[in-house]
Amino acid sequence: MASGPSANHDFAQYCCELLAPIGPCSARRMFGGFGIATGGLTVALIADLGEGERLWLKANDASRSHFEAAGCTRFIYLAKGIAKSMNYYSAPDEAMDSPHAMAPWAERALAAALQARAPKKKRQ
Repeated sequence: MASGPSANHDFAQYCCELLAPIGPCSARRMFGGFGIATGGLTVALIADLGEGERLWLKANDASRSHFEAAGCTRFIYLAKGIAKSMNYYSAPDEAMDSPHAMAPWAERALAAALQARAPKKKRQ
């Protein structure tokens, strides 16, 4: 794949097409990569953490085991020399082939984004 701004944008558009089963998605630049959202919810990121650009899907406690069982890696980056992680996992390689293959993973990412947006329950 060619490098440069248009290649990055082309990959972002392709990822939006892959995630289309959960609704129309848009990609916007953020932190040197892209955030991908549908319905105002960020469901994925595109970032290069040293192994090339990858699609990272939002995860939560309910979906984490699915990502780990599929061999997906957690989004871990260095901040001032300290490893930090976010609730995103790399998309499974086979899911990158088509929107149909991506659909169950996209649905998990949307569910995680919806849960993250939900108001936290107050302790009594």
